[in-house]
Amino acid sequence: MGWWQEAITAAKKNDPAVKSGLEVVLTYPGVHALFFHRFSHLLYRHRRFLLARIHSQIWRFWTGIEIHPGAQIAPGVFIDHGMGVVIGETAEIERDVVLFHGVTLGGTGKDTGKRHPTVRQGAFISANVQILGPVEIGANAKIGAGAVVLKSIPADTTAVGVPAKVVKIKGKRVPHD
Repeated sequence: MGWWQEAITAAKKNDPAVKSGLEVVLTYPGVHALFFHRFSHLLYRHRRFLLARIHSQIWRFWTGIEIHPGAQIAPGVFIDHGMGVVIGETAEIERDVVLFHGVTLGGTGKDTGKRHPTVRQGAFISANVQILGPVEIGANAKIGAGAVVLKSIPADTTAVGVPAKVVKIKGKRVPHD
């Protein structure tokens, strides 16, 4: 399956408002940002750092989504609405991840090397979630709107709050103090 087809499939799977593939290609800023990130990332991998940053900033202006050219993003990721999404340089996002508007995959300013989050396959990151530092969001994890994640979240869990705490594991509620 080609990149555009995967993007259309991801949009149809995750957004009930989708009416057609053409609508996705023409009007979804998350799809545009991810498409143009592929070229920015190519420039970055070929050590054309300034050109990569300039290219990424042009698409930030047009889409409202800031993706550092160094970020590694698999096909099949879906950014819904998108405005205000920020993805840092060492972030890694696996297939079938959903990100909503206002999500930050950022650093804390205290780390060197790997400074940004890793989001595993199938994770669902709700609106205005801030995930900071070299933490891992496990496969199929769900992060509730407005959460601030400062520690890794295991697979198949739901986390909410500031700071984020796990409230469900495999769909079953976790008792808290």
